[in-house]
Amino acid sequence: MARASKSPGRGSRAGAPPGRGGGARTAAPTRRRLGRTRAAQPPPRQSRTSGRYTAPIPRKVKRSPRWYPKLLLVLLLLGVLAIILNYIQVLPSSPTNWYVVGGMVSILVAALMATRYR
Repeated sequence: MARASKSPGRGSRAGAPPGRGGGARTAAPTRRRLGRTRAAQPPPRQSRTSGRYTAPIPRKVKRSPRWYPKLLLVLLLLGVLAIILNYIQVLPSSPTNWYVVGGMVSILVAALMATRYR
C-alpha cells in the first residue's frame, strides 16, 4: 500500500485544481512572457513549395546516338582481347608491351565514353 508523503509543496492541495501546486510553501514568482499569447504568434506558412530545390524539367532530354554504346562495347572487348591474345602469344611478334598498352588505352577510352553515355 502506498504511503502518503508529508513533505509540503510536492503535490496539489486537496481541492485545488491540478497543476497549481500548493501546500505550506509559497511558490516563487515565475517569469512569464508578457504580451505573447498563442493567438499573437504568426500562423504557419501555407506555401505550396516544400523548401527544397527542384531541378527544372528539361525541354529536350539529351540522348546518346545509337552507335555510341556499340562503339563503347567494341572498344572494351577489343582492349581485353588484345591483352589476352598477347598473353597467349597468338598475335604477330608477341609478347610485346605495345599490345598491352594498346589494349589498356582502348579500355580507358571505353571507360571514359561510358561516363558520357546517356
